[in-house]
Amino acid sequence: MFQRLAIPEVFLFTPKRFGDERGFFVETFTRSVMEPMTGPRDWVQDNQSRSGPKGVLRGLHFQLAPFAQDKLVRCLRGAILDVAVDIRHGSPTFGQHVSAKLTEAGGEQIFVPKGFAHGFLTLEENCEIAYKVTNYYSAQHDRGLMWNDPALGIPWGVTADEITLSGKDAKLPLLADTPVHFRHGE
Repeated sequence: MFQRLAIPEVFLFTPKRFGDERGFFVETFTRSVMEPMTGPRDWVQDNQSRSGPKGVLRGLHFQLAPFAQDKLVRCLRGAILDVAVDIRHGSPTFGQHVSAKLTEAGGEQIFVPKGFAHGFLTLEENCEIAYKVTNYYSAQHDRGLMWNDPALGIPWGVTADEITLSGKDAKLPLLADTPVHFRHGE
């Protein structure tokens, strides 16, 4: 099942689960199911992260061309608030965000295309997140935005003293201080 969010390039995908007394089976990614929504994508890498404490905030991250990435994110354990921010200059939704709660129980996935900054907040302890990407990580092309930039107005539901950030994420710039990296329609 697909659900477009307020920014239509970002959507939720909840694959069908087949369950019985043993548990469940799910096809978490099938190219022929996903491509009608995303167009052809060359998924090159699967990543997984684990965050111990509740309140870990990772993001808001993106990579510059030629290492820009589309992402397909899901929560394997626990629950997260997942956020995508449109950073495509000239877009009618530039600077706006969408968010969705991704849970182990629900199996939801979010598709975040190139031209969006991405981040998530753990809503429970011991969260595990898996995501597919369409390009390899490049430290030289890694960028981000400050999680609590007032211009973005993201309602994380926590205060600064309730989150755990990496040193790198605590020093990210505001959107207004970020050069043009992506243009709508390119």
